[in-house]
Amino acid sequence: MITRLASVIAGAALTALCVVPAQAKAPVDPSALHTDQLRDLFFGEALFQAHQDRYFDAITGLDTELDQFRLLDDPELDPFSLHFGQAAFAVGDLELSYRMHREAGRAMEQVLKGDVPQPIKNEAAYRLAKIHYHKQQFANALHALELIEGRVPERVRAEELFLRARVYMQLGRFEEAIALLKGLKGEKSLAGFVEYNLGIALLKAGETEKGVLALDSLGRNAGSSDTMRALQDKTNLLLGFQLMEAQEFERARTYFDRVQLSGPFSNQALLGAGWVEANAGRYDRALVPWQLLTQRTPTNASVQEAMLAVPYSYGKLEVHSTAAVNYGQALDLFGNQVDVLTQSINSIREGKLLEALRRKEASQVKNWVVELRNLPDAPETHYLLELMASNDYQEFLRNYQDLNDLKERNEDWLQSLAAFDEIIALRRSYYEPILPPLDVQFRQIDARIKMRLEQRQRLAARIDNLLVNRRPELLANSDETESRLVLQQIREILDYNPTLKSEETEARIARLEGVLKFRLSREFDDRLTEAFKRLQELDEVIATLQETYQRYVRSRQAATHSYEGYSDQIISLRAGLNRAQKRIDQLMARQGRMLEQLAINELDQRRAQLESYQIKARFALADSYDRANELQEQRADARKVEEYQQQVEQMKQEPPATPISADADGEALPVDNPPELQAPQSQSEAMDGVEEVDGAGDE
Repeated sequence: MITRLASVIAGAALTALCVVPAQAKAPVDPSALHTDQLRDLFFGEALFQAHQDRYFDAITGLDTELDQFRLLDDPELDPFSLHFGQAAFAVGDLELSYRMHREAGRAMEQVLKGDVPQPIKNEAAYRLAKIHYHKQQFANALHALELIEGRVPERVRAEELFLRARVYMQLGRFEEAIALLKGLKGEKSLAGFVEYNLGIALLKAGETEKGVLALDSLGRNAGSSDTMRALQDKTNLLLGFQLMEAQEFERARTYFDRVQLSGPFSNQALLGAGWVEANAGRYDRALVPWQLLTQRTPTNASVQEAMLAVPYSYGKLEVHSTAAVNYGQALDLFGNQVDVLTQSINSIREGKLLEALRRKEASQVKNWVVELRNLPDAPETHYLLELMASNDYQEFLRNYQDLNDLKERNEDWLQSLAAFDEIIALRRSYYEPILPPLDVQFRQIDARIKMRLEQRQRLAARIDNLLVNRRPELLANSDETESRLVLQQIREILDYNPTLKSEETEARIARLEGVLKFRLSREFDDRLTEAFKRLQELDEVIATLQETYQRYVRSRQAATHSYEGYSDQIISLRAGLNRAQKRIDQLMARQGRMLEQLAINELDQRRAQLESYQIKARFALADSYDRANELQEQRADARKVEEYQQQVEQMKQEPPATPISADADGEALPVDNPPELQAPQSQSEAMDGVEEVDGAGDE
């Protein structure tokens, strides 16, 4: 990590310089995690880990390889040199994928300040803007995008424009966002998402009809994949609620009907479809989607709201008895769910949620959050699905899981250090007895090698001198050298004893010296050439000798380095791991408390909402019973009035009789009727009385 920023710049420049113009190919993208010709297995392993989304392993692998590569004496001999530029730049991408925003941001800023080609600077600015966008620093993201000069690499051109448009939307510059999004239409990699954001931008800009039309085309047919179908349902749901708020109920019902009944937005769509009909006064039609919704998972917020909406519709339809029954069922459901939420909160406070989050299923099993409810004593995660799907909670959750992964790795590394101690002890016990005798032999051989090298240097210097000073006698063979020495000794004897001299002897000696000098002079060039050839052959032998010498030196050093100098490093690493472990424990505890508190707050809100639903249901239940009883009383009164009218008609038709003043028991009967039972003067007055009673019941 010490020299990473410099290596990023150097690696990017190195990659740009390694392009072969004769091949007429596009330059290799240094930040892409792809290579056509893999030459280094360690780099290939890092790429494999990256494509498996194991970014920590990929980062540590590349960091280790880069650090070791920089310490090599002959780095060009390492096959990793072919991937050095790509690896140095790819580390920043991996850090960004691992959410190491600070490190990745520093690397990108250094690239922007470095002497690298402009396309690489543009891509670095795009990636820096992406980091700021994810951190919700939209002004900084726009500033980074403004550093781009010219076009970014084609591979990220569409993503850069799409990011710029989203930044404009977050800053309220909807007109500029609309212009960019219109230009991105037809981009296959962003199909659907461009249209959705364009519709939102148009709605935010006040162009409601254009926004509805843009979203309408996406809501009709977004694609066949699960992601596109979910985006299509989300678009239709958005349009439905948008038009329902505008009181365009007929149009809103069309969009709610488009949502799939088995999709993630089906519950909200059924709830919205019911409210569309209810707002239009068609409560009988509103019951259809709401009753279908009440048959679904009772922990869903839309289902719980539908449990109150169904009896509300029955009440509007004057079926108060059925409404009362449904309110009673809703009260039972809400009471059970409040108990479940209380148990879930207690389970979270006991640490069961964090224990479940630390399970391996969190990273290996698809939809593992849903599977948590099948675990014994696990919290009821149906209420947490919406919370866990949010970006903030996912960020906290990934941080907690990463910390847990680091904790487990540290524990494994601490155990590995003990194994390293054992390995080093075994190596020391093996090498220490055999190295001293080898060192003695090596010193003897080293002395002989040095002597031979000095002899070679003297021969080379003599041959080089012959090119300037022609001395044929230096190239004489052993016989010729011996003959020359014999002639020289004869002259010394003659000089010492002059009586032995004669003209014939002098002539013969001179003749022999002349023959010898002539031969050496005539064969001087050939012999000099042969001497050069022999010197070259000697150089090859010496090179082989030196290579063997270097191999032995390296082997000797490797043997020594395999067990010496590790004790201090292991002690330092063990201390560092222990410190890191304490820090990780503190961070995990802090992050875990945050996750628990977020979950408890979410469950508290849902419990408070259910308790408010209970209060509403109790009052509505009592009101439904009152209305049902009142309606029954009204109907009973109406039946009594009708019976009395029939009796009056019969009395009119019968002949007058003697008034009876007492019953069979002798008890006096009233002569005058009470006012409310007076016979009406006409049939119309009697019907008016019935309508008044019904009207009072309605009130």
